[in-house]
Amino acid sequence: MELLELPKGKKIILFDGVCNLCDAAVKYIIKYDKSDVFRFVSLQSELGQSVLKHIGIQSDYIDSIVLYEPGVAYYYKSSAALEIAKNLQGIFTVATLFRILPSGIRDLLYDYVAKNRYKWYGKKESCCVLTENSRFL
Repeated sequence: MELLELPKGKKIILFDGVCNLCDAAVKYIIKYDKSDVFRFVSLQSELGQSVLKHIGIQSDYIDSIVLYEPGVAYYYKSSAALEIAKNLQGIFTVATLFRILPSGIRDLLYDYVAKNRYKWYGKKESCCVLTENSRFL
C-alpha cells in the first residue's frame, strides 16, 4: 500500500508491532472503536516508515504511538493517546480529562511507561498483525 492509497476519512494509528502492551492497546481500541474511525499500521512496517517520513518524524526517535489524520494533523505520545481516547466509547473516554495537564507533564509519564514497556509487558519476535482484520494496513 502506498501513502496515496490510505483509506479516506480514517485516522491511522502507528504502533510498536512487537510490544505486548501496544498489542493489547490495539485490541482494546478495535473493541471500542464502534464508529470504525481507526486503521492500524506497525511502526516497523514499510508503510509505517513511509508515513513517519511523510509527516517528518525520524523513526530513530520514535518509540511511541503516533496518530495520523491524513491531510489534517498528527499526534504522538500522550497527545496521540488522548486523541484516540476521545474517539472511543467506554471508560477510556474519561482519559480525555488529562488534557488539563500540560503536555510536558503528560509526556514525562508517557515516556516512563514507554521506556519500561518491554520489561513490564514483554516483547514479541515479530508483529502478529491480524491479517484477516481489515483494520490493519
